[in-house]
Amino acid sequence: MPPRRRIPAAAGAAALDAWLAGVLAEEPVDRTVTATAVRFTLEELATRDPGRSVEVRVPPYGAVQCITGPVHTRGTPPSTVETDADTWLRLATGAMAWADALASGRVRASGQRSDLEHRLPLFQGS
Repeated sequence: MPPRRRIPAAAGAAALDAWLAGVLAEEPVDRTVTATAVRFTLEELATRDPGRSVEVRVPPYGAVQCITGPVHTRGTPPSTVETDADTWLRLATGAMAWADALASGRVRASGQRSDLEHRLPLFQGS
């Protein structure tokens, strides 16, 4: 079952647009805007690919379990993805390719189902 949405779609999309505008203008982005954009995109991933076999972490803003597969009952799922907020939002908007993020070490991914290449971007040119 997909997660319960905590970020309203309009607020999430506005935060994502504000984050992207700040990045394109090479201006600092407010932490609250970044947090909302990250949480919104994590919720979107979990809504599109529900499940509990992969945990995607973007500290300190959030984590979500997604993608169908073997269900774990305790602790960390068998597959994990972890990255920083800037990298995650670049992946979610198509500003960075999955392969480039992995090659640069900006994403740490482990486990059979941790390849998100065909699930990203979530929003193109938001």
